[in-house]
Amino acid sequence: MAIFETNTKISLHLRSNSLPSAQHPFGSQCEEHCRRLKDSEVTSCSSSSWIIKNLDILQDLHECINNLLQLPNSQQDLAGECIHELLDGSLRLLEIFSMVQDWLVQSRESVCELESVIRRRSKAKNGISIEVGKYIASRKQIKKAIIQKALTNMKGFKKDIMVASSSSKDNATLAILEEAELVTLNSLESLLLFINGPKEQESQGKWKVMPKLLKSNRVESCDTNEFEKVDATLKILMNHKPRSIENLHSHMENLVMCIQDLEAGAERLSRQLIRTRVSLLNIFSY
Repeated sequence: MAIFETNTKISLHLRSNSLPSAQHPFGSQCEEHCRRLKDSEVTSCSSSSWIIKNLDILQDLHECINNLLQLPNSQQDLAGECIHELLDGSLRLLEIFSMVQDWLVQSRESVCELESVIRRRSKAKNGISIEVGKYIASRKQIKKAIIQKALTNMKGFKKDIMVASSSSKDNATLAILEEAELVTLNSLESLLLFINGPKEQESQGKWKVMPKLLKSNRVESCDTNEFEKVDATLKILMNHKPRSIENLHSHMENLVMCIQDLEAGAERLSRQLIRTRVSLLNIFSY
């Protein structure tokens, strides 16, 4: 009997050593969040609710990443040169988010100012073409900055991550973090293209052009985002069709609420990215 028990213990011991180490739940959760974001990328939807939902998933993802970075095994995986790359990537993400938040604030303030002017001028029956021109000029400036300062830089950022990921397949923690960087950039790109509008989306090859149906001085398209609705209605207004003002007030109110929701989502995610960077800095200082 003693010999049987001893042989059983040895057998169980050898068997347990042959099994691969199980992934920590935080790692599995991170991969699941990344999968959800990747699945979302293939959709043709481009509504503000879709963008905001992705921001919420991103927040969950980076909260999970921060938890993953607290594990001793994860900290060991990130020792060495890879921590420098991750710190550089986290800084680049925060810089992009800072620009996004600035552009959202500028857009909201510009819409609110235009809405206030139109309400006053429409009651006084005075022309509003100058104020509309100022808003359109502000939109063009933001669009140009998005393309030149963000979208172009993000392409190079993605290439750097993909090059680095080719040599990190054996490092589970590093592979998860690099995948998280990519899906975060893709979601940010979707947000920026949403702000820019369908023409920029087409030029960037992200989505097909969203239809704009201008009938009876109204913008009627379920796929049209809030920025586009205001832009299109203003064009009608500039063609001396004052009936479009009735729709413009509603579109501007919806746009302001949309921007506020985007600002809130971006702010929450930005704070989470800062926490992740602090965790990376702590690992670097060990």
